[in-house]
Amino acid sequence: METLLWLDDERDPSDVRWHPYFPIRSPEIIWVKSCSEFTDWIAENSLPTAICFDHDLGDGPSGMDAAKWLTEYCLDSELKLPKWNIQSANPIGKRNIEALLNSFARVMDSS
Repeated sequence: METLLWLDDERDPSDVRWHPYFPIRSPEIIWVKSCSEFTDWIAENSLPTAICFDHDLGDGPSGMDAAKWLTEYCLDSELKLPKWNIQSANPIGKRNIEALLNSFARVMDSS
């Protein structure tokens, strides 16, 4: 079964309002609410099929920090990024995550 790692401290991924953000259909959803839960899950389980990012994760590190960690993990492990999308209401944070992940994917595809 395909897995979706849902990084968001507030939005419940079982709420159908968020399903249009899923980059895959009918996944097993793993809901993590912090950057540390995100990194721990991937470190223990490897990459999911897809990831959905929120930017603002309360008082801790942001979704951007999780995205930066993910690119390093993929680089070190020689893995391609999983499918991804961003459900963040923070437009600047969303653009920053998009720019990072798109740039990383382009560099990896050209090497």
